[in-house]
Amino acid sequence: MTRVLVTGATGYIGGRLVPQLLQAGHEVTCLVRSEWKLTDVPWRDRVEVVEGDLSNAEALQTAMDGVEVAFYLVHSMRAARDFGEGERHDAESFAAAAASAGVRRIVYLGGLHPSGVALSPHLASRAAVGEVFLASDVPAIVYQAGIVIGSGSASFEMIRHLTEVLPYMPAPRWVRNRVQPIAVRDVLRYLVGAVTIDEDLDRTFDIGGPDVLRYGQMMNGYAVEAGLPQRPIASLPVFTPWLASQWVNLVTPVPRRIAVPIIASLQNDCVVHEHDIDRYIPPPEEGLLTYREAVRLALRREREGEVETSWRGATVPGAPSDPLPSDPDWTGHTVYTDARERRSAASPAAVWSIIESIGGENGWYSSPIAWAARGWIDRVLGGVGMRRGRRHPSRLNTGDVVDVWRVESIDRGRSLRLRAEMRMPGRGWLELGVEPSGEGSLYRQRAVYFPKGLAGRLYWAVLLPFHGIIFGGMIASILQAAERSSGERA
Repeated sequence: MTRVLVTGATGYIGGRLVPQLLQAGHEVTCLVRSEWKLTDVPWRDRVEVVEGDLSNAEALQTAMDGVEVAFYLVHSMRAARDFGEGERHDAESFAAAAASAGVRRIVYLGGLHPSGVALSPHLASRAAVGEVFLASDVPAIVYQAGIVIGSGSASFEMIRHLTEVLPYMPAPRWVRNRVQPIAVRDVLRYLVGAVTIDEDLDRTFDIGGPDVLRYGQMMNGYAVEAGLPQRPIASLPVFTPWLASQWVNLVTPVPRRIAVPIIASLQNDCVVHEHDIDRYIPPPEEGLLTYREAVRLALRREREGEVETSWRGATVPGAPSDPLPSDPDWTGHTVYTDARERRSAASPAAVWSIIESIGGENGWYSSPIAWAARGWIDRVLGGVGMRRGRRHPSRLNTGDVVDVWRVESIDRGRSLRLRAEMRMPGRGWLELGVEPSGEGSLYRQRAVYFPKGLAGRLYWAVLLPFHGIIFGGMIASILQAAERSSGERA
């Protein structure tokens, strides 16, 4: 049994790694910026959680106490100009804390990239983080992986939506570049295996699946597995990474802030140059998953509602990270609310089933045109828009994403609080709740808004006339759906 630290436990890879480490018999500490995001994960009671970020020396020291292996699985999408003051400082602080605590190994997941060429800002920053760890006083295993394929990964979502939406694909020249994708389950296998390697290794390892493909071949490989016709692809020289990211932003749910660095990293061939990791972590007898096997597995997991983590859970820059202050703490704030309640003949359970399944394919039970318009405005402003959907069609957990909202708290069967992550001049929440009332139920709904400056106040004033349509329509439609559901059960 080894005591390990995982940073990025609320992220796509980290959220899947933690249960794998626990299954392997290791003790796990998670360093997270917002502890509430782990409230509903099934393994919460089996790990120690330290709240704090990488710039907090005290939190780092606490998290590193007794740790033998420390995983560094955080990476922002900031521009290269911010790396010196942001990414490098975080990596150096982490390495220094690990050395002070006597950690015997750092494990980092970086990006696969060619040598001797100019890298995109995204790949350059990931490579630089790896160099910080290799130059530190703690031995480091730096994995370099290419496109990760799995249910919920941003790269998989880009391939999926570009292929499904476009019968003909005008594409940048990078669709002809060679890439070596890897299944997320194989990435996790390498990460877990790094804990028990005996040698004091201090080096990089390239990791990738068995297939070397052009990006266009990956799109058509997805089409085959999804039962779609092959897509004609035209390579056009006019698409810059920025222009291509606008195109991706338009036809996929992946926002520009994520699409830009991913696309920029595809400007060069990204293939494995060595397989040295096989000496320390041999491949499974059946071999690593092929690209099409990984796609097939991802599609099956999504159909069965078994997506453990998703790119949708990534923190949105500019969105509030702290929970809504309790009502007594509103003193001193300018607060606008829209509160409504209505009694219903439907049972509390029937109302709750509608509340918990709101958003995504189920919609918002009022003026779909208004919601769609707000989503498009958000996308134009560089926000997440309405197309992030939700991970599971009928169940929510704390930290889950629902379109432009994030689940901030859930008291299952009673109340749900959503925090807005759309672009707006202020901070907003939506609360939905139900409680027994006589032979039926009492439904409560409240929108809460903390405006920022004059723009925030004008924003609320402009939207105020539409509240009756949006929020009034929502309360009526939710209860109608609940009463209809109760009648069908009866």
